Amino acid sequence: MTPSSHDDVIDNFRQVAAALQAALAAAGRPADAACLVAVSKTHPAERIRPLLAAGHRVFGENRVQEAAGKWPELRQEFPDLKLHLIGPLQSNKLREALALFDVIETVDRPKLAHLLAEERDRSGRCPELFIQVNTGAEPQKAGVLPAEADGLIALCRDLALSVIGLMCIPPAEEDPAPHFALLAEIAARHGLAGLSMGMSADYVEALRCGATHVRVGTAIFGRR
Repeated sequence: MTPSSHDDVIDNFRQVAAALQAALAAAGRPADAACLVAVSKTHPAERIRPLLAAGHRVFGENRVQEAAGKWPELRQEFPDLKLHLIGPLQSNKLREALALFDVIETVDRPKLAHLLAEERDRSGRCPELFIQVNTGAEPQKAGVLPAEADGLIALCRDLALSVIGLMCIPPAEEDPAPHFALLAEIAARHGLAGLSMGMSADYVEALRCGATHVRVGTAIFGRR
């Protein structure tokens, strides 16, 4: 895939959307049961705009600084877009993140929950939130450990934060299905409907396991 060609983005997106619908149908789930988050990290605005022009509105970015460089202008053109932060959120980027993003998928520690509540009280704005669970207990990866997830969910609710679900990134070398099942189990225990799980390599399996949001980048935009 070449950065100068944009037709490939649309073609790839249509293939992914078709696979998503097929997976939902095979699982006996409604056609609107899952949202496709097109992960546009590292890709410039000119790679993203064709997909916006074609009608897609939900995108994901990993870094606050990168998102700040391209999305405010795109939002002026397409004010109904919905932008998800899917990378770790540093405390010093929190205020900027709340101004940029409609959904933050990576709440992973009590300190961040308290800071989100403080900024909400200050600004009156707080995006929808997912709590990231480190289902594989990988030391290099962000996310609350499964054994500590109940406590973080309870804290967020005590702070009246708008937590709508859970997110995970399974270990790359493991079967993702048990990790998706664990996330679904924790979410069900707390009555959380949102399950953000599944990326380019495993989103079909995630949909079988109940994903409500799949985060697909490479399969749509190609590699950078």
